[in-house]
Amino acid sequence: MKNIKLTGLLTRKKAVRYLIYFLLVCVFAVFVIRLNQVEKTELVVRTGQTFEKAKVVKILQDNLEENGTRVGEQKVRVHMLTGVRKGEELDITSSSGYLFGAACKPGMKVIVMQSVAGDSTVASVYTQDRESVIYIFALIYLLALCMIGGKQGIKGCLGLVFTFFCVIFVYLPLVYLKYSPFWTAVFVCFITTLVTMYLIGGPTRKTCAATLGTLAGVVLAGISAWCFSKASGISGYNVSDIETLMTLWNTNRIQVGGLLFSGLLISCLGAVMDVAMSISSAIDEIYKQNSSLTRTELFKAGLRVGRDMMGTDSNTLILAFAGSSVSTLLLDYAYDLPYQQIINSNNIGIAIMQGLAGSFGIVLSVPFTVLICTVLFHKNKQLD
Repeated sequence: MKNIKLTGLLTRKKAVRYLIYFLLVCVFAVFVIRLNQVEKTELVVRTGQTFEKAKVVKILQDNLEENGTRVGEQKVRVHMLTGVRKGEELDITSSSGYLFGAACKPGMKVIVMQSVAGDSTVASVYTQDRESVIYIFALIYLLALCMIGGKQGIKGCLGLVFTFFCVIFVYLPLVYLKYSPFWTAVFVCFITTLVTMYLIGGPTRKTCAATLGTLAGVVLAGISAWCFSKASGISGYNVSDIETLMTLWNTNRIQVGGLLFSGLLISCLGAVMDVAMSISSAIDEIYKQNSSLTRTELFKAGLRVGRDMMGTDSNTLILAFAGSSVSTLLLDYAYDLPYQQIINSNNIGIAIMQGLAGSFGIVLSVPFTVLICTVLFHKNKQLD
């Protein structure tokens, strides 16, 4: 009889917990829907201009030279697959640029930029149609994650999708509505970390510790970047596309200066999250195996685990940002620019700031996560 009552009580508690989760999801969904009901200021007039899918039927005039290079434009015939000219065949041009146009071949699917006014149509090949390739590779990655990772891989997949969703439908609208990019990024990092950690670890102390440790590491990375910025004179206004970004400031008063630092928080989130969860799991297992450890001993054991992780993870973001700057570094090397010019340039300074600040976040998240775990996991209230 007691077992039946206990089972019923647990069932009711579980039902209440799921009801709370459902209500939170509904509240968040309403928040996101209302947040995205925003009217955007028209920056470029695109009346009548659309981007449609088409298939190359025939090459009317090629621009391929004998030496293998392409000069000028191709003239191609395409069969329109979407848009007001769907089903029709149009003779259009394709430039030979590296950023726009495509080296068309019969059967290739392309994106056509067209402007329609009555019976008149002006169109050209914008680029190769890559949509299906992107979706296929993303799907293959998610399937690999689920198949190799099993149940945890599926949870990680859901966390990844949720993070991408938050960046697109929460972070961008909030920044567009003139909220601080930095604190918006902190909010998004907290929400995505909380959901991802819950999916992986469930409603446990380990999840709580990993979430708090991740948030501490991300904020510390932002503070490190801010200190570097103040000391070096580098700010969010030194980025290469600042002239275009200033249009957003002039038209909508968007705080473009904070985008550099908010982007840093989002970019280092995954690495810091990995460190925090790994340390939390390790300390949780250590304490389960030996609950007689004092808080001091548990803290030292966790710190030893964290130090081993620092050795490999400290290079993660530095190498990532260095890799993204390879093109700039090669140009500097090829032009044989003076060292003082290179080390004091804005682009190199920003890359160094991002790599070091992100790595600061990873390194400093270790003692904070260990301390949080020690406080949450240990049964005694006072330090031994």
